Amino acid sequence: MTKYIFVTGGVVSGLGKGITAASLGRLLKARGLKVAAQKLDPYINVDPGTMSPYQHGEVYVTEDGAETDLDLGHYERFIDEDLNKFSNLTTGKVYWNVLNKERRGEYLGSTVQVIPHITNEIKEFVYSVGKKTNADVVITEIGGTIGDIESQPFLEAVRQISLEVGRENSLFIHVTLVPYLRGSDEHKSKPTQHSVKELQGMGINPNIIVLRCDEHLEDSIFQKIALFCNVKSDCVIENITLPDLYEAPLMLERSNFSEVVCRELGLVTREPDLTEWQDMVNSIKKARTRCVEIGLVGKYVGLHDAYLSVAEALHHAGFFHNVHVNIHWIDSEEIRPETVGEILQDLDGIIVPGGFGYRGIEGMILATKYARENHLPFFGICLGMQISVIEYARDVAGIKDADSGEFNEQCAHKVIDYMPGQSEDIDKGGTLRLGAYPCVIADGTKMAECYGAKEIAERHRHRYEFNNDYREILTQNGLTLSGLSPDGRLVETVELTDRPFYVGVQYHPEFKSRPNKPHPLFKGFVGAALEIRKGKPEEK
Repeated sequence: MTKYIFVTGGVVSGLGKGITAASLGRLLKARGLKVAAQKLDPYINVDPGTMSPYQHGEVYVTEDGAETDLDLGHYERFIDEDLNKFSNLTTGKVYWNVLNKERRGEYLGSTVQVIPHITNEIKEFVYSVGKKTNADVVITEIGGTIGDIESQPFLEAVRQISLEVGRENSLFIHVTLVPYLRGSDEHKSKPTQHSVKELQGMGINPNIIVLRCDEHLEDSIFQKIALFCNVKSDCVIENITLPDLYEAPLMLERSNFSEVVCRELGLVTREPDLTEWQDMVNSIKKARTRCVEIGLVGKYVGLHDAYLSVAEALHHAGFFHNVHVNIHWIDSEEIRPETVGEILQDLDGIIVPGGFGYRGIEGMILATKYARENHLPFFGICLGMQISVIEYARDVAGIKDADSGEFNEQCAHKVIDYMPGQSEDIDKGGTLRLGAYPCVIADGTKMAECYGAKEIAERHRHRYEFNNDYREILTQNGLTLSGLSPDGRLVETVELTDRPFYVGVQYHPEFKSRPNKPHPLFKGFVGAALEIRKGKPEEK
C-alpha cells in the first residue's frame, strides 16, 4: 500500500519545509523506493501563473504543463522524478473544482460545505498523485504555518487521510524553528512546543519533529522537545543551516532521518546509496576555488527566487566544470546607453531569462547588443530569445522599429507576435503554451553540439512567438534558426554559429536541469564563459 508523509511547518515561514521534503524524497529514492511529491498551497489563486514574481518567486512548469509553486523545482532537482498536474493544489483550485461540480449538479442538491466537500476534493487530489505514478511513498508538503486560518481545510483533509489509510501507512513531519538568544546564549524550545500544541489542536500528532537552527543544538534541547511534544527521542532531527542546500540530504541522514521514517512506516528497504550525491557535494566544495562571472539581466532581480531555477541551473553547470558561478544580479532598468559598458565590462557571459511586459526591455536589448558586439557568451531564455531577435532585427537586419506585439501593438514590424489563432481578447490565466513540446535541431549548430541529439522536448511557458514573416530577412542577415517544431511552423531556437556561444531558446531549459545532471545548454554556456575567463589576466 502507498505510504503517505505529510510535512507541516511551525513558528515562522521560510524554514525550508520544501528542502526537507525534497531531501527526504532523495533519501527514500536512494533506498530503492518510488517517490512522488506534491505541495498544497493555501492561497486562493487557482495557480501562481498570474502572480507577481515579487510576490511568489518563479512559476515552475511541469512536463504536462501545470503552472506550480517553486518548491516543485526543489522536488524535481532532488528526487529527479518528473512531477505533474497533481503535484500542486491551491485553495483556489479546490474551490474552483467544487463550485464547478456544484453547478453541474454532481452533489445532487446537497448543501456544499467545507466538510465533507472541500476536504474530499483535497483528499482525492492527494490520493491521485500516488495512483498516477504508482508511488511507494507520497510526500505532501502543506504550505503556510500552523495557526494560519487558510491552511485549516488542508490539515483537516490530511488528518482524515491518516485515519483512512491507517496510522501505520501515514506519517507527520513537523518542521519548526529553534531560535538562539544571544543575550542568554541559549536555544529556546518553547516556540516548537507551542507550535506542536497548535498542531495537536487540529487533531494531528507529529511523528517526527525537524528543528531548523543556525548552530548545533545541545542534547538537552532534543530531550526536552521529545518529552514535551510526545515523540520518540530519535524522532527529533536537527536541520542546521548549510552553505549549500544540496548538502541537506547528507546532513539529515547523519541523524538517521530516512531510517527513522522507514521504521515508523514499517518499510523494509536497503541502505541508502548516496555515493553519487556525496561525490556531487564534494565537487561543489572543490568548485569554490575558482569563479566565472555571469551577468543575469532581468526585471525581477529584486527577488532572486523569481529566477530560482535559472540560478540553480547555472550552479549545476558550474559543478560540472568544477567552477563557482558568481551571478551578478543586474536590473535591466539600470542599463542605458551611457551605462551598459560600465555595468557589463567585467562579465564572462550574459544570460537574459524569461519575463512578461515592457518594463526593462530596452535595457535587455542593450545588454544583448553588448554581448553580440563584444563576442561575449550569450544565452537568451524565452523572453531572452525574443529580445535577441528584436535586437538582431534592429541592429543587423536594419529593421529599425522592430519590436514585439507584446510591447508595441502599433509597431509596423512585429518580429515577435501572438501565436497563430490567438489575440489580445483572452484571459491571462492558463492561455500560454505550457509544458513539453518537441523541437527538431538543425545539423552543424551549437544546439546540435550541446544536445548531441536530433530531436528534443523542452518545457514552455509563453504566449508570443517568432513571426515567420521575418524568417527570410533575418536568416539572410546571418541569424540561424537552429531549432524548429517538427512541422516547421514554430521557431524554437536561434543562434549565431560563428560565436563560442550565442543561443536563444523559446522554452525554459532550466526546469530540466539537475545538480548531478546539468542541462546541456547551461553546460555549454558556462563552458564558453569559462574560456573567456581563462583568457583574462588573473587578478592580483
